Amino acid sequence: MGWTADDIPSLEGCVALVTGANSGLGLESVRALAARQSTVILACRSRSRAESAKSRLIEEGLSRLDLLDLDLADLVSVEQAADTVRERYGQLDLLLNNAGVMAPPRTLTAQGHELQFGVNHLGHMALTQKLLPLMAQRPDPRVVTVTSGAQYFGRIRWDDPSWSMGYDRYGAYGQSKLANVMFALELNGRLREQNSRVRSLAAHPGIARTDLQPTALASGGNRFEALAYRLMDPLFQSAAMGALPQLHAATATSALGGEHYGPGGLAGLRGHPALCRIAPAALDPEQRQRLWQLSEELIGD
Repeated sequence: MGWTADDIPSLEGCVALVTGANSGLGLESVRALAARQSTVILACRSRSRAESAKSRLIEEGLSRLDLLDLDLADLVSVEQAADTVRERYGQLDLLLNNAGVMAPPRTLTAQGHELQFGVNHLGHMALTQKLLPLMAQRPDPRVVTVTSGAQYFGRIRWDDPSWSMGYDRYGAYGQSKLANVMFALELNGRLREQNSRVRSLAAHPGIARTDLQPTALASGGNRFEALAYRLMDPLFQSAAMGALPQLHAATATSALGGEHYGPGGLAGLRGHPALCRIAPAALDPEQRQRLWQLSEELIGD
């Protein structure tokens, strides 16, 4: 039997923040963390969906749940959310960078960045940087950034990360997911250089049944994509199983900074958490540093 949510230790006294917490992997992560007595902040763009998710969890007997307005497509909202956490709690033990968008038509964030790169990577990087001071003195602080198998075909378009020319929605998604794991590893390295106790890890869910894929299909309107999705349906695991790698990275005593977890079975598509391979580009320190510098320039002050 592999690692499950039942193996999460007591999180009494911890404060965890989960982005994209109203559904899918985020909601399952909230459920598991709250069941171990952590205070959990549900950071969501839609207040109504967040309230609905909180109500369902309360009906299940869970408590210590808080809501936070967060639009990762707007860096002003990111800053306001971080300020709220600082004022309300003054500490943070776990940050799960879970929210994501997948393969929409080309759309721009409030600051003019391609939506997937802006939400999946830049928004989370900005949020993490603003929250790190709240984590520095906690006993076992961790940042877990959720990537996906798309990292393996992703490439950073260094001269045009916003895809102003020749937009490919899945190419842009792959870029954002590669950026996620590059960020997680580079952050961990920088934290180590500072002798910080904060650990940064990456995780991916394999193929999990969430709202992400149906939303991508609906926005694309491609019948061949829809057919492929139906043919792959038997491979999909539940959102609860898909959330296990990020929960393992966030709470397992054996998980170390700089590691990357995903499903351990069926070519990394499903199963219990295990260490998994990292996209070669993310293992290149020069590329990681280049992405960090580019991202800081795009995020600005």
